[in-house]
Amino acid sequence: MPEVRETNGVPEVRETNGVPEARKTAIGVDAERLRVLVIRGYRVMAYLTGTMLIILCFVGIPLQVFGHDPMLAKLVGTIHGMLYIVYLVVAFAMTRLVGMRTASAGTVLVLAAGTVPVLTFVVERWVTRRYIDPSLARSPAAAEHAAVGR
Repeated sequence: MPEVRETNGVPEVRETNGVPEARKTAIGVDAERLRVLVIRGYRVMAYLTGTMLIILCFVGIPLQVFGHDPMLAKLVGTIHGMLYIVYLVVAFAMTRLVGMRTASAGTVLVLAAGTVPVLTFVVERWVTRRYIDPSLARSPAAAEHAAVGR
């Protein structure tokens, strides 16, 4: 009979018959694979959101103010807004999966990084070094990969 436990905020299903099996989430996805996918999604969304914000702030708004052409600012601003909403969801999921505390300053910084030009790039590197790399190093897949590589 499967047993449901919660690890780092993610419900996992484990077989209780004593046979070691891959940890699965409640929806049947391997927990390590989910962690890697969410981290990859976070990185992609951080770079997309940061790039759109830089284009908006350093190209779109100057064109709107000095060139009296609001079209680029409206278009890029809308795209950035939609991307930022997706970024918030993915970034919050990433913070839970790598073990960051929910109400910590680090989590707030990660979530707010999409509102300050260039900050998403800086925060992404910081989160990777401080939380993502150690989280991936602790995973069983990383241990197996290291053992196979020897």
